[in-house]
This record gives sequence, structure tokens and C-alpha cells, in this order.
Amino acid sequence: MTDYSALDAWIDAHFDEEVRFLQELVRVPTDTPPGNNAPHAERTAELLAGFGLDAEKHAVPAQDVKDYGLESITNLIVRRRYGDGITVALNAHGDVVPPGEGWTHDPYGGEIDDGRLYGRAAAVSKSDFASFTFALRALEAVARPSKGSVELHFTYDEEFGGLLGPGWLLKQGLTQPDLMIAAGFSYEVVTAHNGCLQMEVTVHGKMAHAAIPDTGVDALQGAVHILNALYAQNALYRQVSSAVEGITHPYLNVGRIEGGTNTNVVPGKVVFKLDRRMIPEENPAEVEASIRRVIAEAAAQVPGITVEIRRMLLANSMKPLPGNQPLVDAIQKHGLQVFGEPIKAMGTPLYTDVRLYAEAGVPGVIYGAGPRTVLESHAKRNDERLVLEDLRRTTQVIARTLSDLLA
Repeated sequence: MTDYSALDAWIDAHFDEEVRFLQELVRVPTDTPPGNNAPHAERTAELLAGFGLDAEKHAVPAQDVKDYGLESITNLIVRRRYGDGITVALNAHGDVVPPGEGWTHDPYGGEIDDGRLYGRAAAVSKSDFASFTFALRALEAVARPSKGSVELHFTYDEEFGGLLGPGWLLKQGLTQPDLMIAAGFSYEVVTAHNGCLQMEVTVHGKMAHAAIPDTGVDALQGAVHILNALYAQNALYRQVSSAVEGITHPYLNVGRIEGGTNTNVVPGKVVFKLDRRMIPEENPAEVEASIRRVIAEAAAQVPGITVEIRRMLLANSMKPLPGNQPLVDAIQKHGLQVFGEPIKAMGTPLYTDVRLYAEAGVPGVIYGAGPRTVLESHAKRNDERLVLEDLRRTTQVIARTLSDLLA
């Protein structure tokens, strides 16, 4: 039987070291875009080597990365084999959106204030570089497993969909774990998540001088008509409910729009990008066909405009695979003991690159260090932060869970 208290005590004794590790990771920017993430992988591998953990460096070919719209990606795998048995992978992503404005702490400082560590990716998901690494170290120092294997997968393509992160590692045959845990938050174990369809819509009109607008075709007016038709769909989506706890209904967002050349010119081209979140019950092909139909019908009502539609991303939803129950059971058991409250198994409206493991037949869950909600973490906003006590206790839950799975 594992002495869970000894695992907890090892993590407590090394917690200052774990916090310093996370601070070092936050201090190397991984803004995506532009997506120059290889330097962070190099620094991570260097830090891991200091713990006696050898990280394999798997660089994605430069042309593939460039074609994808990023600058550099090196994914890391740490393999620890103890004997025959299952392989459990722990995956966290290092890439993150740029910090933006409004910070009261240095986004790359790793500053600690009132028990919280601040910085871009402090909560999502460099925190789980730390929780997973130190859970592994505690496992080896205390439980000394003699069966199975653990792999750390530190990847750098979540923001763009994961195809050059976990997707690339799986496609290249570099890993095929039996179970996996991906970066998440401390108070719930996620077994399902939404899918996401992202599309770029280009509306073409005809440029003209603003003094003689009738000689042109206003692409912006055409785009507004299409946007109104798309936004009207959100009212219909609210009538569709998911049966998965934590997930409500589909929705659509337009997150970026640009066009025109000057104030005194009728805009000849407008481009906007939309994000359509799909609940697990939806069929992605049907969703995409529906969006394209709405756009085409709206465009047909505006004389003179033409439209091009390009799919940017199709991320399938994650649905529970039958083999994930040991993960759920272990995390819930130890989460209750360590946090003193039930850890719900539920879905999330986010989409993640964890789906790629599920699509490869690997049962997995999402669990890691963080608060109760994305809003509370300030992920993708100013002053992203992590409560250090959540990091400590989550590391203990993960170490205990690994001990159970490899027993």
C-alpha cells in the first residue's frame, strides 16, 4: 500500500523548489502568435535535466511550422519506465496567447503576491508543467513503482488546435500511452468538452471614391448583413441543450474583423473570423454545412458581393472513452481527501488538444492546478494568476493518482 502521507510530505518539503520551477517557466515568453516556442522547450529541458529527468526534444519541421502560421515548435517527452504495465501520459501545453493590456504585475515576472503567482500561462498551463513534474518526482522518491511507465508530454500547439503538438507526436508514432491526464483545474475532473469550428470569411465588393459611392459595392455593408444573419443563429442555439453537466448550448462568436483602405474609400474587401462552439451531441460536418448555408443565403441578398469561406480549424468535441474510469475514480478519491470537498466529473465548454488523444483511442481526463473557473484564473486576460495552495494540493492529488494507477 502506498503511504500517501509520505507522498504529501515530499511535495510539501520540495514545494519552494516547485514554485521556483514554475517561475522560471513563466519568465520565458511563449506568445502564440507569433509562436516562437522552441526557446521555452529548450529552457524546460534544461530545468528538467537538473532534476535528473531526460527530455527528448522533438522539433517539428520548420516548413510545417511556417505553413501552420507559427515560428518554431519543439515538443518534449520525458519517459520513465519502471517495468511491465500501463503507460500513463501527463500532457500540458506551453504556448499561450499574448498578454494584452491592463496588467498590474509583470506578465513574465512570475511575481508572488498574497499567495498567488502572477504571469501569462501561470494558470493555463505552465502550472501543470510544475504539478506533473513534481508529482512524478514524488512518485519516484517515495512510492518507487516497479510496474508501468509515466510519460511527460510538454507540447506547444494548443492555441492553434494541437495538430503540431500532441497530434504530431501521435501521428509520428512517438507515443501511444494507455491513459492520459491533461492540464486542467483543481476542483473538477473533466471528461468531455465542446468542439470548435473556426472559419475565415472574406467578403468582396468593389472599391470606389466615397464621393461617388454608387460606383462601388460596399463590402462592409455586405459583411454586416452576413454578420446579422450569423448572430441571429445564437438565439436558435439556445434552444439546443447538452446533456453533459458543465456544458450548456452551442454558440457563435466573431472575434476579429478587418477591411477597407481609408475613411474616404468604399471598402472593397472585409475579412472576419468566426468561432462556433459545438456541444458533444452535434455533428461537426452538419454544423459546418449549416454555417456555410447561412452565409451563402445572406450574401445572396446583397447585390454585387461575393464571398469566400476558409475553414481554419475543426476541433472535434471530446467524449468519454470507456477506459477513463480508473482515472476519474482515483482523482475524485484523492481530490476529496486532499481538498476536503468532492471533485465533480463533468464537461467544459472549452475545447482542448486532449481530444487528439481520445481520437487516437487513448482514454483521458483533464485535471491540473487552477481555480474553480477560467474566469477566476484570468486566463487569456490581464493578471493571470494561480493560487499556490492549489498548485501544492493538486501535485499531491496527481502523485497519489499515479501511485494507484501503477500499483
